[in-house]
Amino acid sequence: MPYSRNEDLPPSVQHVLPPHAQDIYRAAFNNAWEQRVRSGELDEAGVHRIAWGAVKRQYRKVGGVWVRRTEAADALW
Repeated sequence: MPYSRNEDLPPSVQHVLPPHAQDIYRAAFNNAWEQRVRSGELDEAGVHRIAWGAVKRQYRKVGGVWVRRTEAADALW
């Protein structure tokens, strides 16, 4: 089921991700839902994995907190 607002996201997403990361998660989830679930390619759990993958491309977890990646910081990893 697509999410119309960040407030509709599961608590496990709302309570750990900053607002911008929630926007990314929601957009990726909704897009994957429209493309993959309706065609029968994936179930809802697979769509959530896609959404987390989208978040991880722009954010990383540092000490239990999700922070936005920067090119300079990523060069150190």
